[in-house]
Amino acid sequence: MEYAPGTVPAPRQPTSAVPPARATAGGADHSGAPAHTDPEYTPTERDLPVIARGVGPGSTIADLSTAGFADAIEPVPAAAPARADQEGLGPLFVVGDVHGYLDELRAALAEQGLIDAEGNWSAGKARLWFLGDFTDRGPDGIGVIDLVMQLSAQAAAAGGYCKALMGNHELLLIGAKRFGDTPVQSGAGTASFQAAWLLNGGQRTDMERLEDHHVQWMSRLDAMVEEDGHLLLHSDTTAYLEYGDSIEAVNDTVTETLQRGDADECWDLFRKFTKRFAFRDEAGAMAVRELLDTYGGERLVHGHSPIPYLLGEVGAEDADGEDSRPLVSGPHVYADDLAIAMDGGVTMAGKLLVVQFPLRG
Repeated sequence: MEYAPGTVPAPRQPTSAVPPARATAGGADHSGAPAHTDPEYTPTERDLPVIARGVGPGSTIADLSTAGFADAIEPVPAAAPARADQEGLGPLFVVGDVHGYLDELRAALAEQGLIDAEGNWSAGKARLWFLGDFTDRGPDGIGVIDLVMQLSAQAAAAGGYCKALMGNHELLLIGAKRFGDTPVQSGAGTASFQAAWLLNGGQRTDMERLEDHHVQWMSRLDAMVEEDGHLLLHSDTTAYLEYGDSIEAVNDTVTETLQRGDADECWDLFRKFTKRFAFRDEAGAMAVRELLDTYGGERLVHGHSPIPYLLGEVGAEDADGEDSRPLVSGPHVYADDLAIAMDGGVTMAGKLLVVQFPLRG
């Protein structure tokens, strides 16, 4: 699905005290595009409409009906009781896309008892996984990264852990920092990481505050992991299969690609990790099973595609109040109950999800 020229969803109003950067033009990868994309798909303004800030009055979303949206949202699955402690490990929690919304992240973590009022780890031996996409669109992506790094150290000291996976926006930010306007070859012609980063909600304040230790930390993130029978990864795509036939092989390949520092190779990695909707249609369950059969796990948990887009719905076209917000309050289970989507659409005034696994029901 494409947006009519000049039409974008109503802007998200962040609550963070950090002022937002200057609004950027163009699109982002939260698309309502069809599930079947060209093998040479490249993120473009046409294909990746932005949920932008700073748009003018009267902006609307074209061709998106809100009829029956509330009925389409599934009941929120309650968290099952934590498993018996087999190796001294605590309960497992997963965080969906954050996209710079630091205040919302802190509130969601505190609600689950993972951090205290000062923002420090308070969950003992609990295990916390972030599914990636810490930056872009929201006001304080670097603050989000700093918090995740802080919690990683504090959780380890307490006998638990806080870890993170590589999202396509980490790849994009790394590329924009390293390669800037260097031309890269894409399926749509010549592109650059800098242009794509701005197009996809890149915040200039994040780039100004991005330091070498942030880039090094992001560059070492794994692409996937299995925890308690759940295959965790960022993107709802089968592109991971192109990078190895085991979790270790995929993670090694992604790390080595970034270490080699070839702009075209890194762009291809970003492009493939930006694909989406592989699990949404009739063949979705088969695609999920292929990933589970290859990498292990009984269920796949991902971020990347906002739940409202997976359901084919967003808020009202021309509303900017409470009634226009996506009615997402928990994960979306689909693809024959094999896939669990965790991007609650925080960038479009949805919900930043922090959820305990396994889900009940």
